[in-house]
Amino acid sequence: MSTRDEAIHLLLSGLDPEQREAVTADPGPVCVLAGAGTGKTRAVTHRIAYRVLRGDIRGQHVTAVTFTARAAGEMRDRLRGLGVSGVNARTFHSAALRQLRYFGARRFGGQLPELVDSTLKFTAIAAARAGLQTSRAKNFDLTTEIEWAASSLIGPDDYVSAVAALGRDAPAAPEDVAKVYAAYIEAKRRAGVMDFADVLAYTADLIADVESAADQIRSQYRFFVVDEYQDVTPLQQRLLDAWLGDRDDITVVGDASQTIYSFTGATSKYLLDFTRRHKDAALVRLVRDYRSTPQVVGLANQIIGESKGREAKMRLELVGQRPSGPEVTAEVFADEAEEADMIARRCRQLIADGTSASEIAVLYRTNAQSQAYEEALASYGVPTVVTGAARFFDRPEVRQAVIAMRSAAKTDIGRLPLAEAVPTALDAVGWRADAPPSGGAQREAWEAVAALVALSEQFLDHHRADPDRDGPDPDLEAFCAELGRRAAEQHAPAVEGVTLASLHAAKGLEWDAVFLVGLADGTLPTTFARTEAALEEERRLLYVGITRARERLQLSYGLARTSGGRERRLCRFLAPLGLGGFPKAPEPSAGRPRSSKKTAKVLDCSGCGKPLTDARDRKLGHCPDCPATMDEELFERLREWRIGVAKHDAKPAFTVFTDVTLIAIAERCPASDSELASLHGIGKSKLDKYGPAVLHLVNGGAVEDAVAMCTEGS
Repeated sequence: MSTRDEAIHLLLSGLDPEQREAVTADPGPVCVLAGAGTGKTRAVTHRIAYRVLRGDIRGQHVTAVTFTARAAGEMRDRLRGLGVSGVNARTFHSAALRQLRYFGARRFGGQLPELVDSTLKFTAIAAARAGLQTSRAKNFDLTTEIEWAASSLIGPDDYVSAVAALGRDAPAAPEDVAKVYAAYIEAKRRAGVMDFADVLAYTADLIADVESAADQIRSQYRFFVVDEYQDVTPLQQRLLDAWLGDRDDITVVGDASQTIYSFTGATSKYLLDFTRRHKDAALVRLVRDYRSTPQVVGLANQIIGESKGREAKMRLELVGQRPSGPEVTAEVFADEAEEADMIARRCRQLIADGTSASEIAVLYRTNAQSQAYEEALASYGVPTVVTGAARFFDRPEVRQAVIAMRSAAKTDIGRLPLAEAVPTALDAVGWRADAPPSGGAQREAWEAVAALVALSEQFLDHHRADPDRDGPDPDLEAFCAELGRRAAEQHAPAVEGVTLASLHAAKGLEWDAVFLVGLADGTLPTTFARTEAALEEERRLLYVGITRARERLQLSYGLARTSGGRERRLCRFLAPLGLGGFPKAPEPSAGRPRSSKKTAKVLDCSGCGKPLTDARDRKLGHCPDCPATMDEELFERLREWRIGVAKHDAKPAFTVFTDVTLIAIAERCPASDSELASLHGIGKSKLDKYGPAVLHLVNGGAVEDAVAMCTEGS
């Protein structure tokens, strides 16, 4: 056996049958459908190395396109480890910019337009010229919309008809967006700059119009590999077609079930249509999952198995290759504050048990949800790393809101009751509780400021629950001081920490332990997912989140957003699965078609028998007008116990149990764990942690002993 044959044999020896098929496919069009954790990067790099070792191509003639600089760097490192150098592994934009700088100067009169990283200021200029009043958040949404249109090959003149045909929600009236779009293009031209979309478009134009440049580029780059092909935009595909010309030596790798960036213009249609465009293309499916335990893989398959639409035709059923691991856990908490607190405790325990903090992640649907977890983890001394977004108190809208409240604290507003002073002060930054914007950055900014309002309510509740409180309720100045303390605690430097990330930012990453939080309908899927296509993308987003976990996965949501608030339903993608710890979806009536609309469990008043609809009445089990049988003495002892536990844990008393739950306990006087668990607001975690102490109190035990039962050893 020759040295080359030995090298090829060694290269192929560690591959599974499907990976080997992808690596050794003949030159020409190859489509690799690679599920999460199936070793797609391994397959791609080995295919390049195989082609080079076989001698039909040199490394310098290969272009491997990825979507992040990190992925490109990882690919170069792996190729070097396989003995292959010279491969042009880059992002679309990096590869295009390199060519544009080399060939494009003459096309632009000797001076290439300057590339700008941020185009927000040009959007602001364009909006002003179009007569539109904007804010930073609105300018961000307009910029995102213009980027989507450019990536989708939609110009200003076609924008209005395009969004109407697609049913897309625009950040402003479509006619106004089109005006801003046109003014934005003109603002860039006057300033002599280009954005990232221009880089791709100018390079594609260069290849189409300048024959000498096209010949040189196509002579240099003869074999193309495209990773994450489900995420290409029409503009990127246009550039890829220009690079290829009339050749077809291309390998694409993707997974239609991980298409989650359609808001940027990304579309899976090129992946789905690849074998139709290339009639002789080889199609290989990678389904062996080496990342996650069979428990995680099984749940992922259940979620994506119900998908609909074109992407569903190419979905892959993963086959877990790892040994069995812990069961996926599911839990409902009373509200978001309790959810954040308990997740933080479990992160702390995992770290104490030996799991590295960097191998733990808390994933959520929107960046605005990070605040509760930043604070809860900080309160337990757990360091955090926020991925894909600024920390909560670093967000521009939060900084502006805090500045507005500090300024207002020095005026007559500062003398108002805190519950009135906070929203009054926030009026200066245009925030109104009854006017949430429709979506995008504007909605996320509104939600972030709304989180500050919720913090003020918790701060006030915490003060009132403190038996050692002295003087009147805290004012706006005191609340601003509290915000300063929280910001300082959350910004302590940390070498490594628990990752906090949105589901979009988590794409491409993985951890040993993952907490998927906030899985309530309306958050995931978001209320703005109104079409079937949008809902299916939300399903895929959940699938991506699940497949980030290697060993441990916990799913959770808060029954209410805030204490005593309106109850929410479980994420509709999870409800039919009957996961232990989550409420089960109602069974359809016999002989009737299944309805997609779920109905809440009917609870009747224990006094008059009428159905209960109010969340507080449902927790208590009776109407407000029906006589209660509360044990007043037990209620007071429960309150005293709750204060003791809250003080020991340094958290608001309502996160132990709300007043409504304490009233329900004092009315029902449960005699067993099962009777206690039947009360609203008492899930498994609270039953495990507080159940023995509560039953001790119900049976006449001392408050001090009950407090000790919950705090000793913690």
